Amino acid sequence: MGRLPFLFAWLLAATVILTACSSAPPKPSVDYDADEDFSEIKAIGFYALSGGVSGDNPMQLTDFQKDRINEALARALQTKGFTLVDSAADADLLISWHLNTLEKQDVRTTSSPNYSMGVGYSRYNRYAMYNCYNCMNNTEVRVSEYTQGTFIIDMISPAKKRSVWRSVTQSKLKGDAIKDQASIDAAAARVLADFPPAAIAAAPQ
Repeated sequence: MGRLPFLFAWLLAATVILTACSSAPPKPSVDYDADEDFSEIKAIGFYALSGGVSGDNPMQLTDFQKDRINEALARALQTKGFTLVDSAADADLLISWHLNTLEKQDVRTTSSPNYSMGVGYSRYNRYAMYNCYNCMNNTEVRVSEYTQGTFIIDMISPAKKRSVWRSVTQSKLKGDAIKDQASIDAAAARVLADFPPAAIAAAPQ
């Protein structure tokens, strides 16, 4: 399949694919134009201007890293029966992606009572071995920094010149996620799992 124009990104950040740091892969949020006839879509090309990366700390992807992502997306679409074309003029839809990165902090506060030990007496707690009437809480604050990636895929109608399908995935990004082709392939499959829309995909051919 020749060299494809930009596509994806951290799914791919890996979930962007984007593979997420969380135990469960993030589920994409999908929306689409209900007036679009997806049943006629056979050939898909890559939008020439796709592949933008923006945000607090934009990631710079090398050409070979983009190739891995492009190949993963192409395989995911071909598995669904679509033909990948190099020329936008031959495409029924054009796929485009954008990755936005945001530096965030995860702040977690935990507290535990500082119990004193001794035999005490009160009208409410007779002869208690442990008392905590005047104890102070031990409070611990943990701050961790991470990069959140928002990966957006649009399917663009050349005829309408606008997006007719969109998939959005958010996840914490791992810096080494795009080294493993299998992880990238799995992320691409997740992001495109609901394309075309289920009602269309289930319709008899």
